[in-house]
Amino acid sequence: MTMNESAASIGDLIINHQEQILAAWVGDLRSLMVRSNAASEDQLKRHCNQFLALFSQAIAKGGTDNIDHRAYDEVRGLLAEISSARAKQGSTPSETATFIFSLKQPLFNVMRDAMSENASALANALWTVSTLLDKLGLYTMEVFQKSRDQIIVRQQQELLELSTPVVKLWQDILALPLIGTLDSARTQVVMESLLQKIVETGAAIAIIDITGVPTVDTLVAQHLMKTIAAARLMGADCIISGIRPQIAQTIVHLGVNLEDVVTKATLADAFVVALGRVGASIKRA
Repeated sequence: MTMNESAASIGDLIINHQEQILAAWVGDLRSLMVRSNAASEDQLKRHCNQFLALFSQAIAKGGTDNIDHRAYDEVRGLLAEISSARAKQGSTPSETATFIFSLKQPLFNVMRDAMSENASALANALWTVSTLLDKLGLYTMEVFQKSRDQIIVRQQQELLELSTPVVKLWQDILALPLIGTLDSARTQVVMESLLQKIVETGAAIAIIDITGVPTVDTLVAQHLMKTIAAARLMGADCIISGIRPQIAQTIVHLGVNLEDVVTKATLADAFVVALGRVGASIKRA
């Protein structure tokens, strides 16, 4: 039996016994599912049915050697959709891989019954299908990992944005409280958030509070100066508050030039200065 004949035989076998394979496959998957409900089981059965139909067609048209063949485009597309959805739902890598690898046993059972009289053909078919499903399983895991990585990157970006809120304290006065270490990625988010708020409000003063920044080194100081310079280009002056004694000593030791930047020990002190610059004041009732 040639390779083409073997592939066609496997494809026909799946088509002729699709209901039997589907029932056994879904049953195995259902017993392995950790998060099971009616909706997920309906979706699971639909995905299994779609995969079997596309899988048999791909084998018949593209053979069993290369899953990158055009004939497997729809198969890969379905697996990518399933893997991405499971990554978003919080499924584990093993749960995702089980979708493909659990198909082996139902397929092997059907092939064993159909080819029991030809041991050589059965062995070749079993090895061919096992190798093919392994390749598809690895492809599924690759897509799952890429989707998970994208989710993590997006969540990190959202956390950065949440950790750098720009608050309007008064007419023409903004405050940017910073907590944690400043790195290049976070500085970019800080700068974009501050500049966007300056454009929206037309603020003249921006108070950058570094009370929550544990340490200030040369890199952090450079990031602060870049943010201040960008704000000035937008027409807003900056005041740095939260200068603790140890941070003041560090800045002096590093030789960072803050002569043209107003600095204050507390946010309250910086707010008083900012009010004076915009011609406002607060008095006790």
